Amino acid sequence: MGLLNKIFGGSGSEKKEEKVLPWIPLTKVEQLNHVDKKSKTKTQVIFKHSTRCGISSMVMKQFVSMYNLTADDLDLYYLDLLSYRDVSNEAGYKFQVMHQSPQLIVVKNGTAVAHASHSAINEVDLSKFV
Repeated sequence: MGLLNKIFGGSGSEKKEEKVLPWIPLTKVEQLNHVDKKSKTKTQVIFKHSTRCGISSMVMKQFVSMYNLTADDLDLYYLDLLSYRDVSNEAGYKFQVMHQSPQLIVVKNGTAVAHASHSAINEVDLSKFV
């Protein structure tokens, strides 16, 4: 039975362990001032995600599977833009980035040094900003 499971992918009862990133929930406009301040000493990254969008979900899964940094490298914020639209809007104003979804914003020294949306998110090499 072990050989057949290897060939055909198992019985289906085995659960694949889900990778968990060091997300910091971004839920309040005031947190953006903290992001700005912390960006002076450590790279801050905001992932804006639409929980009702299939493309956003696909990009999120790819991002999670490819992510290889730690909480020591940068701070990674998760923004559910449907639940926290005011925070999403203010992030765009504060860091001078036009809203898109999904969207990744990299902040250093109070400025968005990189941003991408949709599949281009997974082309951003975050290690360059650490």
